[in-house]
Amino acid sequence: TDAQNLANPNLVVLLVGNKRDLEEDRHVSFLEASQFAQENDLMFLEASALTGENVEEAFLQCAKTILSKVETGEFDPNKLGSGIQHGETAIRRFQRQSTSTSVNPPSCSGCKI
Repeated sequence: TDAQNLANPNLVVLLVGNKRDLEEDRHVSFLEASQFAQENDLMFLEASALTGENVEEAFLQCAKTILSKVETGEFDPNKLGSGIQHGETAIRRFQRQSTSTSVNPPSCSGCKI
């Protein structure tokens, strides 16, 4: 609730039910979690870190949803504070930071560099 109230109103939130491989130890049913996600406007999927099932899919779903929101104009990557950066912008920023913060390594007697 805090994230939805305090962040961008178009925030992308994915609820991931972990340990899908441990069906017998389940505390929350798929239906219950799915309903919670729907009621709270969240994306939902179940995954297993052990087997890798749906782990990559979780990241792909988020990325696709964010890209869709950029394409429809809900997110503006050029707007400061949008939380999204174009690849080229991020690279340029990284290059500026690298050149402005680079310093000579400290001398170390007996060290081989």
